[in-house]
Amino acid sequence: MPLLVVGSVALDSVETPSQRRDNILGGSAVYFSYAASFFTSVRLVGVVGDDWPPAHTEMLRARNIDTAGLQVIAGAKTFRWRGKYLENMNDRETLDVQLNVMHDFTPVLPESFKRCRYLFLANGCPSVQMKVLDQMPGAELVMADTMDLWINNDRQQLLELLRRVDGLVLNDSEAKLLTGDENLVRAGHRVQELGPRFVIIKKGEHGAMFFSKHETYVLPAYPTKQVVDPTGAGDSFAGGMMGYLAEQASFDPKTLKEAMAYGILVASFTVEDFSLDRLQQISREDLRHRMGEYQRMLAF
Repeated sequence: MPLLVVGSVALDSVETPSQRRDNILGGSAVYFSYAASFFTSVRLVGVVGDDWPPAHTEMLRARNIDTAGLQVIAGAKTFRWRGKYLENMNDRETLDVQLNVMHDFTPVLPESFKRCRYLFLANGCPSVQMKVLDQMPGAELVMADTMDLWINNDRQQLLELLRRVDGLVLNDSEAKLLTGDENLVRAGHRVQELGPRFVIIKKGEHGAMFFSKHETYVLPAYPTKQVVDPTGAGDSFAGGMMGYLAEQASFDPKTLKEAMAYGILVASFTVEDFSLDRLQQISREDLRHRMGEYQRMLAF
């Protein structure tokens, strides 16, 4: 069934220890949408300026991603991010951020989008995320992402948001920051106690941890031989996961675990090249093949 995502659409400039790419397609909603499109149709809500290349929109549409919610602001510029990865390819420095159209972005959902039963609130200001929620009273599964900026500067609104979502995705440092607990297991449970039915902590090259009232487990990352660009891996993980849940029209415990595995595998492809370049080269069959390898890796 259709899946709705609201988040950033961007033009990125990325520097790694060996390569550099300027003005490439990026943004949380873009990575999420493309990853989810391997499993289900996607409806994207975001905003760009008139410097946005129309070819990017056409590419998304070709993936069964409905861009009716993508606003184009005349005379304005698209959100831009420039970053540099360090030698370990895990740590990065943000060199420049130009919010541009994102500064005043207030999502207005097309009427057809409001009937989606699955909603992902990509990383963004909690007050904006709640404005989206207000337009989606019938959503059955709502997941959200967040970051240290909102934990530090908008904690009260973030806590209000957490009481309204079913699932939260965040990384390990953000979980520690939100709870003040350096132990990830305790931190995961404490985040879950703030409101979400389940919490997923991303651990980069070490996989992801799942927490709910009834179970806790860890899934390792797929052993990718060459990491070219980690940008968008977390959003691809979320997109693959929620895309699978929407396809299965279920979020029971077994399906959630399968969905997490697919999220990890989509992300493992994303990091093998810049932007969406690697994802554009693979098919659902490639994901099935890698899933078989992953399952064999975990069997003992």
